[in-house]
Amino acid sequence: MENQNTTQPNYEEELIHIIESDASDSEIRQQLEKYHENDIAGALETLTVEERKKLYRILGEGTVSEIFTYLEDVGKYIDELEIENAADILENMDSDDAVDVLEEVDDDVREQLMDLMDDESTQDINLIRSYDEDEIGSEMSTNFIEIKKNLSVKQAMKSLISQAEENDNISKLYVIDDDGTFYGALDLKDLIIAREYDDLDALISTSYPYVHAHEAIDECIERIKDYAEDSIPILDDADKLIGVITAQDLIEVVDDEMGDDYAKLAGLTAEEDLHETLFESMKKRLPWLIILLFLGMVVSTVVGLFEEVVAQLALIVSFQSLILGMAGNVGTQSLAVTIRVLMGETLKPGEKASLVFKEMRIGFSNGLLLGAFAMCMIGCYIHFLKGKPLTYAFAVSGCVGVALMVAMIISSMVGTIVPLFFHKIKIDPAVASGPLITTVNDLVAVITYYGLAWILLINVLQLVA
Repeated sequence: MENQNTTQPNYEEELIHIIESDASDSEIRQQLEKYHENDIAGALETLTVEERKKLYRILGEGTVSEIFTYLEDVGKYIDELEIENAADILENMDSDDAVDVLEEVDDDVREQLMDLMDDESTQDINLIRSYDEDEIGSEMSTNFIEIKKNLSVKQAMKSLISQAEENDNISKLYVIDDDGTFYGALDLKDLIIAREYDDLDALISTSYPYVHAHEAIDECIERIKDYAEDSIPILDDADKLIGVITAQDLIEVVDDEMGDDYAKLAGLTAEEDLHETLFESMKKRLPWLIILLFLGMVVSTVVGLFEEVVAQLALIVSFQSLILGMAGNVGTQSLAVTIRVLMGETLKPGEKASLVFKEMRIGFSNGLLLGAFAMCMIGCYIHFLKGKPLTYAFAVSGCVGVALMVAMIISSMVGTIVPLFFHKIKIDPAVASGPLITTVNDLVAVITYYGLAWILLINVLQLVA
């Protein structure tokens, strides 16, 4: 079978060539209509300011608003426009996308833009901005179709057509009571194939899933994902329909949540980006680093308590990093598994206990294998390369192997219990960050290692350097 050519076409070069050509505006517009807005957005940075302004004029505000939704640093491009043109572009955007753009411009520019926009757009934007960033309402869109439940099939179709010009999210129609209370949802396909004499109520799913705007994103996101719908309605506290979250919005929310969790696992208070100032980056990193500094001092103090052990058996210091490193790695693995389980499931007390014991069993099994391997390798190293007697060499390596196994068991337990505890007290378990677990396990490993060396090697076997 011949290999197929998987090389992707270079749309950016093609688009730049079209935009910089001497063709008429109508010819350029016709050619650009063949490309996706995301590809055009990718080409904007390569163009000059004048070329971009030419492009905006040719495509019109509706298409430019679609292009701007795919830009990362959209504030830079907004600043290139006349304030009236920028306001018109924002009016053509979905309200949630317009909110994202407004967050990237200066306060003075934001106020000017809001003053120039129509009342409906301003109301939608203010509604979304009224919710905290960790609430699902802050991610909703007001681009949806709603119909009254007491309509006929023909009337429902007319209502759809009248709203479709302003709202293109039409695959799912949301049904409300006369007072605006959410009643259910209706598939567009079902409405299209329905007969005029069919009962509309029979087509409506009254058990359709929904979320409330004030719900925390990290608490309802898994529930939303489970339904795999194109969009999910968002209700206010009185169960009135006020917005929807679409599949595209959901992807962005999941991506943001993963980025935030990854940042916390790295010991950051929030996710950083490339354009942050030195002070902003330091502010996000310092809190955990200060806590970890004090924990590190505790570890160092504990090591100092075993000064007598080190003085009598200096060789064991050589293998301290091995024990600490493996304990930290095992703890971080258990932390990652536990957080992933907590994100996807609601665990009962018995299941939590089962998870802890499972991780400990894994830690014991891996520790037994790795401890035995370490004992053999370190014993040979001490005997053949350090010239120590065979009994002495394998006594030390045996202590290292046992300490490694015990440290891995305890680290697995700590890496599981800590995020479970944080989750129990309603704190995001991702704050039980990798560095925190590693430092705690360093403390466990130091006590285990030097404690066993003091008991087994010095007091029982009475070894000295």
